Amino acid sequence: MRISVTEAKGQLTDLVRRAEAGDEIILTRHGHAAVRLVPVRPAADAKSRKTLLATVRASAALKDTAGPDAARSQDFLYGEDGLPG
Repeated sequence: MRISVTEAKGQLTDLVRRAEAGDEIILTRHGHAAVRLVPVRPAADAKSRKTLLATVRASAALKDTAGPDAARSQDFLYGEDGLPG
């Protein structure tokens, strides 16, 4: 919804409710978009952050696989004599 700042002054309470409900509210000045009303997202509490972090760590631990040793990772490029194969 696009509405001029002048018109929005009388409808601010309704516009805030609509923005909180998910409607896109754009305030215009002289026909050009000036401001968008968006709801504030609540910050996550400490308990939910800890739960999320524990979930991510557990997921990462399951994916932990040993790859080739970095010191020997290019050995397939060389023959037994140490020269490029």
